[in-house]
Amino acid sequence: MKLLVNGNIHTNQPGARPVSALAIDHGLIIATGSYQDMLSRFGKNVEITDLGGKTVWPGLIDSHIHLEHYALSLAVVDCETSTRAECLRRVAERVQQTAPGAWVRGHGWNQNVWPEGFGSIKELDEIAPNHPVYLTAKSLHAGWANSAALRLAGIQAETPDPEGGKFVRDEMGKPTGILLESAMQVIEDIIPSVDVNQLSTNIQAAQKTLWSLGITGVHDFDRARCFSALQILDQSGRLKLRVVKSIPSDLLDQATELGLRSGFGSAFLRIGSVKLFADGALGPHTAAMLQPYEEDPGNTGILFIDSEEIYEVGQKAASGGFSMAIHAIGDRANHEVLNAYEQLRTFETQNRLSPLRHRIEHVQCLHPQDYERLSHLNVIASVQPIHATSDMLIADAFWGQRAAGAYAYQTLLQAGTHLTFGSDAPVESPNPWWGLHAAVTRRRMDGSPNPEGWYPEQRLSLQDALNGFTTGSAYAAGLEYVQGQLIPGFYADLIVLEQDPFTIPAQDLHQMKPLATMVAGDWAWQRE
Repeated sequence: MKLLVNGNIHTNQPGARPVSALAIDHGLIIATGSYQDMLSRFGKNVEITDLGGKTVWPGLIDSHIHLEHYALSLAVVDCETSTRAECLRRVAERVQQTAPGAWVRGHGWNQNVWPEGFGSIKELDEIAPNHPVYLTAKSLHAGWANSAALRLAGIQAETPDPEGGKFVRDEMGKPTGILLESAMQVIEDIIPSVDVNQLSTNIQAAQKTLWSLGITGVHDFDRARCFSALQILDQSGRLKLRVVKSIPSDLLDQATELGLRSGFGSAFLRIGSVKLFADGALGPHTAAMLQPYEEDPGNTGILFIDSEEIYEVGQKAASGGFSMAIHAIGDRANHEVLNAYEQLRTFETQNRLSPLRHRIEHVQCLHPQDYERLSHLNVIASVQPIHATSDMLIADAFWGQRAAGAYAYQTLLQAGTHLTFGSDAPVESPNPWWGLHAAVTRRRMDGSPNPEGWYPEQRLSLQDALNGFTTGSAYAAGLEYVQGQLIPGFYADLIVLEQDPFTIPAQDLHQMKPLATMVAGDWAWQRE
């Protein structure tokens, strides 16, 4: 048994004041109170950790991460630069370190912050004539490839665009090297991949980084190979993040035949929702909109699947015990998803099925008529606060006045919507303190756009933001009775902090760094 004493411990129980001590046994919180309470109840023959007045919070949960992509991104070229020239310089440096013919991978470019805009195939060919190069955009909804990569993938001028995607072409009809949405898969299918054992090693290494940020649990949205790697880690006792694993929609039939369902699994790895994509992303103009983009009057984005198609998948999922998690960015995509969920709730009632914890991932832009529909339908808004501050300039430019209904967390909360927070890493950093800062201030870390923040009426209190990374994420996973609070019967997943985030200026939240992270009653990480 362990006692943590002399602390400022926020249990995160609504209305409760901090306590000074916790008792932990077999990975669970078994009692809270004062040091004297703990000693009188459990005696002195226990392992005691004196916190020295430090603050304790529940472990934070990232409810939307791409764990495989994030783990692998730690080994590729960092293309998140302020200029295209710097991105190319970094790629050229990696090319010089890589054997001829081997792939050079990178991630993070964003044409919207580059004065030069999208890159070209010519630029990559000049720095890598003998290497296939493939760089994914920050949004993960666009790719940039050189001629060698296109050649290996069989992409030529006459190659037709795949359904739901596009090979961007110049005025002569030749590929520019930019691939949008499903077109990316043509390249990704031929890139030699690490085997599942190597991937498990990559994810194990990434765990340490996530612990250092205060993350003790995640909801993962990568595919089957990631699930296999996580099972290897779990079975060998090396998985020390609590992972809720989504199921790709194209594997729903197989999952149903096996008898899997949402919630099945172990303490560290359990099945989550079936994942669908309703549209693309804001940056490449593939988010599905009711009206055209402000500076692109002929473009309303790409709707991948309409409400009837979503409902068809939803019936099958709900009948098999699977909740749904649907990516929707634009106001049209969100509207279609809500229409489908309205039908699905009726289907659940008519068939005497338990109402499942269905979600919309991102919920970035809503039409005002849809503000209260998530709450009415008991649909969870799975959002990433860091997107609001990252996207604010392009949201204003591309959506104009519609941005008032974008990233509208306070509006959703006031309507009674369940919110759960994540990062979408590696699209953004998984650092939850950056997400907390964005939710509370609606400002970037440099203080822009102004002291009040972007659409300041959408700012959240720190407690509401903390709930998004704790109790909200636990609720989304059906784990609200064991996760997200530090009270008896709950997981002993917690973080120790030098300062109390509730007492520091909100603009300093992004600078917070844990001193230690505990998972299941064991210290998983401590700052050196």
